[in-house]
Amino acid sequence: MKKYVAALLALMFAFTACAAQEDAAKRSAVGFYFDTVVSITAYTDDAQLLDRALEQCQKYEQLLSKTIEGSDVWNINHAQGQPVAVAQETLEVLEIAQYVSGLSQGAFDVTIAPAVSLWDFAAEDPVLPDGEALAQAAALADYTRLVIEDGMVTLPADMQIDLGGVAKGYIADQIAQFLRDNGVTSALLNFGGNVVTIGEKPDGQGPWRVGIQNPDQSRGAYLLAVTATDMAVVTSGIYERGFDLDGVRYHHLLDPETGWPVQNELSSVTIFAERSGLADALSTATFVLGTEAGMAMIEALDGVEAIFVTRDEQILATSGAAALVVSNG
Repeated sequence: MKKYVAALLALMFAFTACAAQEDAAKRSAVGFYFDTVVSITAYTDDAQLLDRALEQCQKYEQLLSKTIEGSDVWNINHAQGQPVAVAQETLEVLEIAQYVSGLSQGAFDVTIAPAVSLWDFAAEDPVLPDGEALAQAAALADYTRLVIEDGMVTLPADMQIDLGGVAKGYIADQIAQFLRDNGVTSALLNFGGNVVTIGEKPDGQGPWRVGIQNPDQSRGAYLLAVTATDMAVVTSGIYERGFDLDGVRYHHLLDPETGWPVQNELSSVTIFAERSGLADALSTATFVLGTEAGMAMIEALDGVEAIFVTRDEQILATSGAAALVVSNG
């Protein structure tokens, strides 16, 4: 009888929790962090939850921004080669970055910061950086010289790091977990192209649908739509930040070896994975590697898929990615 009562109570609790989520209000919040628009849509009865989630974004920006004095990244970059004690979150971001750097043989490298600093992709009248200065800056990039040990980070005095290619994804993961910890079972987070979904849409509406931007059209014009349940969908493309000069597209996806924007056959790469931090770094690495090498890298990873869009509008997908596509445009 005790087992029967316990089972009945458990069933009632599960039903109540499910019903409560279905009845939860749809709430949205928008903020501007990490130089991008952050939007969160979640089903919750907690009217303050999304405001608290945005406060978490502020906390992570203070920790991981290279331009905020006193941040962990600022302290590493200004330590003149001395070890720096950093927060656990910073260690986790750097460990993801170093993992993808090793996996891609340096196609992703957070020590590219000196080269990044020579570019201004938002300038009204953009100009190219000095070629010699850029070559010297790119020569400093070497992820193997970044040492993480016993909660400390050490970087040679002439080097700097920039977490722009991984931090947004990591933070999206942390905010998604914050929502889950507060009872949310249905939500969609968009951190400037880094999308994370929690569960499915409520009331039996099925999986979330996420659009993949058409690189040749204005923002919001989608080439494909994919389903995403408890999944990160992260796109890196030449349309995101950049400028055109003398018939050449100069974009923010830089080759760590040269410091120049990658000029290959790709317009964009979209990565599908369980964790957004990993997907974020992989999207950049895969783009830098190009279709053939990038495809091989992703195919070798469990639980990760990719869709490649070329400049001549071909769409290529890893073996498991095609099953995610639900519509064109």
